[in-house]
This record gives sequence, C-alpha cells and structure tokens, in this order.
Amino acid sequence: MSFTAEVRDELSRCAPECEYCNLATLAALTRVCGTLSLVGRGHYRLQVATETGAVARTMIGLTHQILKLETEFTVRRSVLHRVRNYLISLPDQPDLEKALVLLGILDRSGSLVTGIPHHVVARDCCRRAYIRGSLIAGGFVADPRGDFHLEISVNGEGFAQALADLIGQTGVRARVNRRRSSFAVYVKSAEDILRLLEEVGATRSVAEIREAQAVKSVKNEVNRRVNAELANQGRSAGAAQRQLELIDQVDALGLRDGLPEALASFCDLRRAHPDLSLRDLGAVADPALSKSALYHRVLRLERIVAEARGDE
Repeated sequence: MSFTAEVRDELSRCAPECEYCNLATLAALTRVCGTLSLVGRGHYRLQVATETGAVARTMIGLTHQILKLETEFTVRRSVLHRVRNYLISLPDQPDLEKALVLLGILDRSGSLVTGIPHHVVARDCCRRAYIRGSLIAGGFVADPRGDFHLEISVNGEGFAQALADLIGQTGVRARVNRRRSSFAVYVKSAEDILRLLEEVGATRSVAEIREAQAVKSVKNEVNRRVNAELANQGRSAGAAQRQLELIDQVDALGLRDGLPEALASFCDLRRAHPDLSLRDLGAVADPALSKSALYHRVLRLERIVAEARGDE
C-alpha cells in the first residue's frame, strides 16, 4: 500500500467531532471526485468514480446515513492498470436536488456553487472534516522517505482557491497551481504538512513522517561527516604532496646536508610517511610533535628554498 493510500485509509476512519462533521466530509468527497449530470429540467444524476476503497466506503456509508438516498454501486477492474475502479451513482430521485443543495453543490436557485458554502463549514471541526474529506477524495501525500509534498487535485479554480483558503484557516499555507485540466492545492513545507495532517486526525501518518524525518536527519549528518572527512583527506593528501615536492627541491639544490637537524628529520619523516597528515605525522615522530611544530618546519624549508633560488 502506498503512503497516500495509508493516509486516506486512516482519515476515512476518523470519528466526527460534531453531528455536522459527516456532512462536511461527504460534501468534500462529492465535490472533489463527483460528476453532476443534468438528465432533464430539474433532474440530476450524481456519480463518484474512484480507485480508492476508502473513498467508496466513506461515500456509500455517509450517503446512506445522512442523505437516505438510493445508490448504485459498481466495481470494475482495469485490465491495463490492474486496479479496481469503484463507481457510486445517485440516480435521479425526489430528494436528490435537496441533497445537492445541502452538500453545497447547488444553491437554492439550482445554480452550481463555485466555492465552499458557509453552512457546510460553519464550525472549526466541520472545516477540519471538509479538509479531511478532500484529502480522502483527491489527496496525495509523498512517501516521507523522499521529498515532502502534499496536494489535493480538484476541478475549478474558484473551488481550488476556496479550499486553499479553508486550509489557511488552520494556520497552514496552501497554494494553488494549474495542472492541465485541473488544479492542485498543495503544501510543500514538511512542518506545514505535519500540522495539517495533525489537524485532520492522521496521527499515525504523522508519527511515520516524524520517524522518516529522524532517519533522514541521521543519514544527512553521516553523509556530512563522511564528505567532510573525505575533503580533509583530500586536502591532507594535497599538502603532503606539496611537502614532498618541496623536499625534492631541497635535494635538487644540494641543501640537505646543511639543514638543521630538526628540518632534516622532518624531511626523513615525510619521506617515510608520504600519505599522513601533519597531525598524524607528528604522532609517529619520536618524540611526538604537534601539527603546529611541523607546519613551522615546512615554512622554514620554504624560506630556505626561496633564498637559495634568489626568490623575493
């Protein structure tokens, strides 16, 4: 099961906080993945098609519980994609138009509603229920082991903006982006995604995301330290090579026999350990020497070579 499917399933099992929350959830489900057809003057047919069992289960349960309407249910299997497709239909019937007004799909004059009617989301808990229903119907939550991303695919720019504004009332910043024939209401920030999922009751999914965040943090820290160590090794190797080249110049200029004992011993030590950093080189010296002491010997060698070559 994908992470999105896990989130949808968890949200579909959340209990309502008040007697109107289920209506808000059903209204969102219907609005996000429903299709309304006019089958004659004042006669309608509502269809909800989905590949998500949580949507089908919630849609049928709430329709029977709240609207008391006749429903037709069909399950089809896609041979190409090897998935089930659920079709829930509400055929034309005496109370269907009233139900569409109650769900905020039609206004009292029979016109389509572009936004989200206030009566559906009048309470804070109902606003959360509406967002929950939207996530169940058209939500996508990226696997937290990858990039953090949450979006809800909807039809209609007016509805997309209204849903983004509704999410904004929870303190989460949501944006709207056009996607060909639809719109995406999306949240990118990991903390905003966590806050939104907590608001709508996906506590198990939030815990899973936080665990993934912790694992990511550990991996990033390990990678940072490994990269830093590799960089240090690269710098040390480059410095050691330059010191060997400096010693080659000392020998080429015939300066080795005239070197002070400290510098001569450094040349021998570096020749014997060409790959060590100055810190590690000092540790194998007898007696042990600090990195600073060895660095100053390198500087003295550089001055001696420069004077012998007549450099300024």
